[in-house]
Order: sequence, then structure tokens, then C-alpha cells
Amino acid sequence: MPSRYEQALQALNRRGRLRALEGRAGVDFTSNDYLGLAESDALRGAVAEALARGVPVGAGGSRLLRGNHPEHEALESEAARFFGAQSALYFGSGFAANAALISTLPQRGDLVAHDALIHASARDGLNGARADVREIAHNDATQAEDVIRAWRADHADGRCFIAIESLYSMDGDVAPLDDYVAIADRHGATLLVDEAHATGVRGPQGRGLAAHLEGRDNIVSLHTCGKALGASGALLLMPDVLRRFMINRCKPFIYATAPSPLMAATVRAALKICAASDDARAALDARVAHLSNHLARMGLPASGTQIQPIILGADRKAVSVAAALAADGFDVRAIRPPTVPEGTSRLRITLGTRHANADIDALMARLQRHVGDLAA
Repeated sequence: MPSRYEQALQALNRRGRLRALEGRAGVDFTSNDYLGLAESDALRGAVAEALARGVPVGAGGSRLLRGNHPEHEALESEAARFFGAQSALYFGSGFAANAALISTLPQRGDLVAHDALIHASARDGLNGARADVREIAHNDATQAEDVIRAWRADHADGRCFIAIESLYSMDGDVAPLDDYVAIADRHGATLLVDEAHATGVRGPQGRGLAAHLEGRDNIVSLHTCGKALGASGALLLMPDVLRRFMINRCKPFIYATAPSPLMAATVRAALKICAASDDARAALDARVAHLSNHLARMGLPASGTQIQPIILGADRKAVSVAAALAADGFDVRAIRPPTVPEGTSRLRITLGTRHANADIDALMARLQRHVGDLAA
């Protein structure tokens, strides 16, 4: 008799939703290494240089004990200057930072209004939050304001938080940031902006889509270091008082072993490379435009960013097309619920400086062959 775990796995398999780890193979249209830094000589050199000057691999404890290292503090200081914020706090992963932020800052008697397509890490944080939670339709700033206004009618005190992504990880579309910050200003709210997929590739010097908003006292942004920056970890950019509050109240920060000082040194190097990578960002934009031209000829909507979904609907169809593309030598993964809404299983194509236009041409030719008339 199979165990309940085996039964759950069998149920996932019947629905075409069983996941398994796969190796790297084929032309990479899957990773978030948008600027090609993850395997670059530049970051390898930064690691070697840091090791040569004695930076340790491990931290040895939480940062409130023995784990706080000068590399952590140097990274946070340099990141705050680079992004234009008062202060920064470094976490071991983007998931941990996002979940920690949302479970810590909103207090009992507060409100969190969040976009319907917010990342799973934010939802994990919401599950641990003591505040009231309201979901708003995707990129619907008007509804966000309506929700806040209605909540305020019954809650004279308490603070409102608006949780969004600047560039959405599965749809590749962009939030109306200026509309949201205007709402935050009108209602004394704080805007929590996940810049994970904008960091490094959008905004001046790759400082993100919310770069023009950084430094305000009602903005908190998250910049992951494991995507365009090619390293790992995440930086929360925020007013200094909120950083001090997180250090004192955020359990995932207080009780976790500190991130590797060696990785902090690597991220410091990545930020310097990022600041000087306008040519790489221009090359990436050219790849995005090339793919968009293909999509226009196919009658499909283009996201206009380095993340392009191809919505196929059925779970099994997405899996079968991804498998066919893998056999052709292309690494494009199927994304299924619960990562995306029911009925919107898709292929998620990501572009990077690693691609030539010929790679995109070849992928789209094979995609058309496998799925036929996508616009129907």
C-alpha cells in the first residue's frame, strides 16, 4: 500500500505536475543569468582575489554572534550607495529575504495589500504575518487604493503595506510603480518592491525599475544577487530604522548562520561589474527586440522584457513541448500550477547576453513546429 507521500506524488504525476531535478543540457533559455556573470572569468577572479586576501568561506555563526564579517558590512555599505538607499541588509537567499521582510515588518493591526501574482516567497511571508492581508488584481493600482481606503474606514490606526514585484518572474510584465508610490504617499503606506528580475538589467546602471524611488522613507526594495548579478543571496534596501528593526525582530536573520563572507565579497565585485555593464544591457535589449519580432509575426503578445511566457494552457501540453524542445537541444522549462494560475501552464523563455540572434531564430522555428498555430 503506497504511503500518503507516494499517493501525493502519483496524483501530481496523473495531472502532469510531477517535478524532478534535471541536469543542464541544451542551449540555455531557462536560467536567470541575464548578464552572463555566473560563470564569468570576472567573478571567478573576484573569488580568487578574496580567498587570496583571507576572506573565509564560512561565517561560523549568526551575525548577532560571531558571524558578522567586514565583508558583510562592506557589501551593505556599498549596496546602499549603489542603489541610493539609506541602508542595506544582506540575506543568504532571495526567498529568505522576501519571506522575512513580509513576516516581520507588518505588525498586528496593519494591512498588507499584495498583487495576485506576487512571488511564492512573499506568500510564505504572508502566511507568517500578523497583519490583515488582502489580494489585489494583477497590476491593478486602482483596486489597491480602493482596498486601502475601505480598510482605513474601519482601522484608523495601523500602517498599510503594498507588496508588488517590479518585473514579474513568470509573465515578464512591469508594475505601474509610479501609480503605486502615489497611492502610498496619499495613504501613508509603505511600498515593498521585489526587484529580483529587474536588478542588473533595468534602470540606470542596472539599479532596477524603482531606482528613481530609492531613498524615500516609504520604499523598501529587494535585490537578489543570484540572477543578473551571477552570485547568490539578496539585499534588502530600506530606511535605517527599518534595518535596525529587522536586526532585532526578524527571526530568519537573527537565528540563521550568516551568509558566506566569500559570497559577500563576490557580490561586491558583481555590483561594480553591473554598474559598468551598459553595453551588456543594450545587447540584452536587442535580443528582447529580436524575440519580440518573432512573436509579432506569430500573432503572440511580447512581454518586452527578458522574460517571455508562451502560454499553452494544459499542464501536459507544456511538459510535452518542453520535452520536444529538449530533444532538439534547447533548455526551455514548463511552468505549471501552483507556480502560475490554473489553465495558464506555459513555457518560460529567458534571454541573456549568452544568446545570439541565431539561437533565438532556431528556438522559435522549432517551437512553431511543435505547437502549430499558437495564436489560435
